[in-house]
Amino acid sequence: MNINGQNIFLKGVRNEHIPQKPEDYPFTLPVVRNLISLEFNRSVTYIVGENGSGKSTLLEAIATILRLNPEGGSRNFNFKTCETHSRLYEELRPIRADLSYRNAFFFRAESFYNVASEVDRLQMEDGRMLDSYGGRSLHEQSHGESFISLVMNRLRNRGLYIFDEPEAALSYTSQLRFLVWMKDAVAAGSQVIIATHSPVMTADSYLLIMRTVISTGTCCHSS
Repeated sequence: MNINGQNIFLKGVRNEHIPQKPEDYPFTLPVVRNLISLEFNRSVTYIVGENGSGKSTLLEAIATILRLNPEGGSRNFNFKTCETHSRLYEELRPIRADLSYRNAFFFRAESFYNVASEVDRLQMEDGRMLDSYGGRSLHEQSHGESFISLVMNRLRNRGLYIFDEPEAALSYTSQLRFLVWMKDAVAAGSQVIIATHSPVMTADSYLLIMRTVISTGTCCHSS
């Protein structure tokens, strides 16, 4: 859905957790402890903050309530290697604007190896899975090359894309390629939510895309 010139499929999330004493993980994390609601009002939202502030935990929960695999992938990825995702998704409620997006994907750098293994397994079942990833096993490429293959081939349609620290896979030049991909994805009607530490992405993206930057250090209510 286009709202004020922005692609908004997910308008935000609302935290319905009732505070307890004492609290336990993940409700002790700064981003969760202070979270009432979080609104996404631009096509691209960056979530930034210190190590341990809860960025990855928040994105994982958002992906899970959208029925994406918490280890990464699309709604069709049902594998699990170890159930380590937090209980935060049980307390978050999506604020939706539109469910008509054609594609959705959750990328998290720390478990992309598992996604690549699942792609290979599915390829053995039907012989066509790799067609959506450039025709070559992601395991036969470097971390950065496999990520670029993912975004350039699998994430081409109008969609909702969530990225957790993609810069972990990328060189400086590849980060710039990712920014160009993101610009094209937004032009095609996509919404992107991304957690990052990368100054390249947060600085250079402003030249390409109007975006919102949310800090987990102050995250309480965003509008």
